[in-house]
Amino acid sequence: MSLVYLKNVVTLKLDADKCDGCGMCLQVCPHAVFHIENRKAVIGDRDRCMECGACTRNCAAGALFVRAGVGCATAVINSKLHGTEVSCGCSEEVCCN
Repeated sequence: MSLVYLKNVVTLKLDADKCDGCGMCLQVCPHAVFHIENRKAVIGDRDRCMECGACTRNCAAGALFVRAGVGCATAVINSKLHGTEVSCGCSEEVCCN
């Protein structure tokens, strides 16, 4: 099953010139958005990104950028903090539990 949140809205960007191919993004991404090709990280399916920011925070080369706090993870956290329904646009079966 492929986890998708909202189509074509993810802020995730990769600067391949800066990538050193360490693979840290593969290790920290909860939805396996990345893979390695020719010793560089590649974004597989951008729409699977939940914009948690783990890749950006853990990329020592500074090759990744994502505006954390605007995606599904934030919707889940805010709903728990405020006792409201999750409003990230995806089904509860997929990501909002």
